[in-house]
Amino acid sequence: MSDLIELIYEAAFVPERWTHVLQKASKLSASASAQVFFFSETAPPRGMTLDNLRPLFDKFINGDMWKFSEGTQKMCAMQPASFVTVDDFLSAEELEHDPARVMLREVGIGAMACSAVAMPTGELATFVFQKWLKDGAFMPDEIERLNVLRPHLARASLVSGRLRVERAEATTSALELMGLPAAVLSASGRMMAANSHLQRMDAALLPVAHGGLAIADRDANRLFQSAITQMRHETTAGSIPVPGIGDNSAFVVHLLPLRRAAHDIFGGADTLVLATPITPSALVPSATLLNALFDLTPTEARLATDLASGLTLVDSAARRGVTVKSARTYLERIFRKTGTRQQSQLVAMLKTVQPLVPPTPD
Repeated sequence: MSDLIELIYEAAFVPERWTHVLQKASKLSASASAQVFFFSETAPPRGMTLDNLRPLFDKFINGDMWKFSEGTQKMCAMQPASFVTVDDFLSAEELEHDPARVMLREVGIGAMACSAVAMPTGELATFVFQKWLKDGAFMPDEIERLNVLRPHLARASLVSGRLRVERAEATTSALELMGLPAAVLSASGRMMAANSHLQRMDAALLPVAHGGLAIADRDANRLFQSAITQMRHETTAGSIPVPGIGDNSAFVVHLLPLRRAAHDIFGGADTLVLATPITPSALVPSATLLNALFDLTPTEARLATDLASGLTLVDSAARRGVTVKSARTYLERIFRKTGTRQQSQLVAMLKTVQPLVPPTPD
């Protein structure tokens, strides 16, 4: 599993590795094939597939079929924050007449599993796995194996989405291509390179002794330094919310390990630091976005969304069919993952978390 996780983070920067990721994840889940799609309101869908379904994949994304596929539209609307069996959300009639499913059945493909990752940039990434008709449905343990991979797939797809799935050959160009504040660190935490977007955040992201990087907020920096230390010893990743500092509005810092070819692309750096700005809003963030940003489980993300919308912990527990004791346990986990310490602080932070509209091409 650890080798596959390293490969996922490599694929974030080396798009041809996505095929290997999909192959290994398919084997792990006993799937026949797999794809990753990127959907945007401003451009046609794009993505990658295993070769055994490439002709059908090309037909699907290059025409209008995806617009008329009930399964595709339903998954994009639902944005499942964990892997789900698509067939559970379609009627028998929808399964029978969905043009994508008709096409897939002709080559022996049946059940499908899907999870979606809502990007802070407004794009939507979906990961789709298929079974051969002869193999029946996805088993719960197969879905669970995919869910173990999901947080890593989410972060890697964020980078792939920003790079438009193009390989960057130099550290500086790779960081600038992302269009977001970014830097790369050595294993010791020394900043090896940073792009112009990050350099403009000098009131919030500070250079420190021995060439290190720090966040100008005590609680966020504590989580940040702990994450850097942890990444020296294991393949891990993390997301840290940062409140508004000076002229900088609130943002989230993501740490991604650079392994294999990605390590070479970034001049031997070991960690990518990526900041996704977030804009204050009276709106309530989606559970899917919270899941993508902070690794909240679906249950934790729904509780956080309820609290941000004004429900009490007791009301949310009743709404979700869990005990108040369980809800308090979930809330404590949310505090740890978001770096907050009390409910009012959590709600104030969540109000800042909204998707960004992708920049309009010049």
